Amino acid sequence: MTPKNYRRGYPVAILIGLEREHAALWQIFSQVAKHQQDIALDGSRNDPKAVYGFHESIVNAIRSTLKEGVKSIIIAKPSKTSYADDFLYHVKAHHNWLLQGPSKAAISTIAGSASSPSDVADLTKTSTFKELVQETNAQETESLLEILEKRLATSDNLVSFSLEEAEDLIYAQLPMGKPKPEFLLLTDKYLSGSRRKNQIQRLMQIAKNKGIKIRVVATESPLGKRLTQLGGLVCLTKTS
Repeated sequence: MTPKNYRRGYPVAILIGLEREHAALWQIFSQVAKHQQDIALDGSRNDPKAVYGFHESIVNAIRSTLKEGVKSIIIAKPSKTSYADDFLYHVKAHHNWLLQGPSKAAISTIAGSASSPSDVADLTKTSTFKELVQETNAQETESLLEILEKRLATSDNLVSFSLEEAEDLIYAQLPMGKPKPEFLLLTDKYLSGSRRKNQIQRLMQIAKNKGIKIRVVATESPLGKRLTQLGGLVCLTKTS
């Protein structure tokens, strides 16, 4: 993770601003919001085919962020519109993996616009948005806590408990059949208070490059408290 990325903080959520003729996609970090892209509606809101393609483009655009481990999605909708409901109906009908199972995301909605940087700046300052982030993150980390506890309960040594062990797993070229790293989980206190920040940032960047999901969670959250009991950082592996 570069110094620039470090100033952004860690990923928190995906923000989707739904407007009449386009969607604005944002990556919400703990320190800033980064514009990802705009997706135009190619046609009219009254054209089911155009709306279907529009919604598919949104799901496809957020796939890469979801694969990185960010599973909190907040949808901003102008008041007195059905844009968010229409999109969620599409997700339920065609992408139910986003709503249940191991890849499920925590999805919530908020009234307002997220079309421009000034819109997002105003929106993210509101207490409603901050509470929503906490709620969606709580839902997301609950799923991660369940995964952690299940792997701790196995006899397959699927959890590593130190930075050195995580480095051994993530840097190595593991042979076929060996458990592969899937998640790197750490608390925000562990990240901010460590004397080895550069070492941790390098590990996080390599993990991201290898497609390993990285989540920095609030220390006071249930998952954060459990991670603290385990040293503050764990690497979860899975059998192939």
